Amino acid sequence: MIDIHPFKAWRPRPELVEQIACVPYDVIDTDEARILAEGRPDSFLHVIRPEIDLPEDVDLYSNAVYHTGASNLKMMQDNGILVQDEQPGLYLYQQQMGTHTQTGLFACVSVRDYDENRILKHELTRPDKEDDRTRHILTQRAHAEPVMLTFKSTGAITGLTNRTLSASDPVYSFTASDGVIHRVWKVEEPGAFVDAFRDVEKLYVADGHHRCKSASRVAEKLREGDYGDDEFEFFPAVIIPMDEMRILAYNRIVKVVPEGFPEKLGAAFELRPDVHPVPQSPGKVSLYMAGRWYGIDLPESTSSDVVEQLDVSRLHRHLLLPLLGIENQRTDPNIGFVGGIRGTEELERLVDSGKAQLAVSMYPTSIGELMAVSDNDQLMPPKSTWFEPKLRSGLLVHTF
Repeated sequence: MIDIHPFKAWRPRPELVEQIACVPYDVIDTDEARILAEGRPDSFLHVIRPEIDLPEDVDLYSNAVYHTGASNLKMMQDNGILVQDEQPGLYLYQQQMGTHTQTGLFACVSVRDYDENRILKHELTRPDKEDDRTRHILTQRAHAEPVMLTFKSTGAITGLTNRTLSASDPVYSFTASDGVIHRVWKVEEPGAFVDAFRDVEKLYVADGHHRCKSASRVAEKLREGDYGDDEFEFFPAVIIPMDEMRILAYNRIVKVVPEGFPEKLGAAFELRPDVHPVPQSPGKVSLYMAGRWYGIDLPESTSSDVVEQLDVSRLHRHLLLPLLGIENQRTDPNIGFVGGIRGTEELERLVDSGKAQLAVSMYPTSIGELMAVSDNDQLMPPKSTWFEPKLRSGLLVHTF
């Protein structure tokens, strides 16, 4: 039974939504954020990447950064750039990227459901990133960005979603700079969704593991005092049915390969030259080196362990570790990761420019594999999934 919590969202005036909405904090670095926010004083990047309003040499984890973000959020509220709903509510958030469309319920979910494993994780969180998000949330007294969750939908939820979409026009509809269309509808009968989600046993974290963990840490801290209400016990999420989720590959580059690597590769695998850069089925991998694409087949896993059966695990066991000496993908500086949205052209560019000597194009992890790992209370290897389209930040903000 999942607890869905309507909330009094702070949201943009309709005429400003396109100027305010921005990419999530964790898909760009500070330099990219400065460029995107240039000439856009109302961009929500000033809240989630507040270092862009400070000198370039600022410590990203200094108090000044967190307080600037809180000040920028308050300014947007005080100046009417963001306006708060009078009553708690729910929304539907739809994204259209080319021929792909996904629609999720934008609601708050319960920290308790996360703590008690009704919201399942699949990724290891880093304490330093947890600390960063926790400080952002506490200083701003807000969950500025939603997490992306997925679930096995029910007929009741599908019916409610379709009726909501057809009953009225969206409160927001705009096309972002990357061509993705974003639409938001206000749910007229939030209680019906609350009731319907009581029949859902569990949700799965797709994107936003650090935000989930940080929301839990914030709630744990604020329970110690007399805060006044329990709104901090909830955090915002967009909950998308599993059959609408789109996972792209998370590809790899290796900066330097050891001497004799091509010969060792040829001895370990049957190399197929001039293959398609994008693998067409699970277990197949495309490699780019010295200006040419090659294909290999990963050996089948003999383990019943769902993590060991993943392509990313088999790649590590049969290629990255024995042939390249990469033991820990989280910490080894010789390996890099390239989201599938950048395409195989980016892999070719990195190798051809000399920034890497080997590129690895993967077949995407499936949503079923992600759920199986989560159901087993296991963790995926690093950089196993890349979800597209990404949720925009600044559309609906939860405060406490």
